[in-house]
Amino acid sequence: MTDVALIGPVAAPELHVMTFNIRRRFAHLLPGNPDRWESRKPLVRRILVAEQPTLLGVQEALADQVEWLAGALGPHYRGVGRGRNADGGDERCTIFYDSRRLELTDWTQRALSDTPDVPGSRSWGNRVRRVLVSAEFTDLATNGRVLAFNTHLDHHSWRSRLRAADALLGLVRAAQSAEPAAAIVVTGDFNADADSALHRRLTIDGTLRDAWLAAADRLTPQWGTFGHYKRPTPGGKRIDFILAGPGVTVLRTGINAMRFNGLAASDHEPVQAVLRAGTSPAQP
Repeated sequence: MTDVALIGPVAAPELHVMTFNIRRRFAHLLPGNPDRWESRKPLVRRILVAEQPTLLGVQEALADQVEWLAGALGPHYRGVGRGRNADGGDERCTIFYDSRRLELTDWTQRALSDTPDVPGSRSWGNRVRRVLVSAEFTDLATNGRVLAFNTHLDHHSWRSRLRAADALLGLVRAAQSAEPAAAIVVTGDFNADADSALHRRLTIDGTLRDAWLAAADRLTPQWGTFGHYKRPTPGGKRIDFILAGPGVTVLRTGINAMRFNGLAASDHEPVQAVLRAGTSPAQP
């Protein structure tokens, strides 16, 4: 069966970016529970096979899920990122990329804490450990630099989210001052909606722009991105974002609320955007 893609593969110089909280695997769930990973795996595969993003930021993936995702994406994809605990275990914020288009030149994982270079460290009031993964690429089609960040912010502590935003913005600003300039893209589950103090902190000065708001073309209604396996309804809250640096044009975007016989692949909807290095004068 071939599924209809929201965006699908793109040609250079366009970049297809997706952020997708795939929902971590839980043991001992009853067969009818929509959280069951074994039931959701084929649905996730159908989305990824149809969409084939150039860059994919994944949240909540355990080690075996990361391995499975790599196989579902296909042999040309690679991924970077470790588990958030000190020993490299637990959830990962993996960045997958299509190696036919992007060549990895460097990557780093930081703890979102006062000691970012200490794996497994935590601060700022978050109960669980949080990380930020960054990856730098050379675009093999354009020879340009691409810098991707992927994260999953805390679900309880607003203070932790704001401190994490400051850490992210500091890294983005430092990258913007480097030469040659890079096309910067951020993916993540931010656990705060587009009307929040967090969103304002991230976007108020133009260091980053919300791809949903900046896009020349929106392909879908504004579905809530935390669908919780329910039927999608328009006008919902967006807590999963793709953010773009000022040197990036957002051509089109969409929230992929695909259902398969009424079933959802995850409790979050993937968010997708087509980007191009270089800013259009008409973009905010």
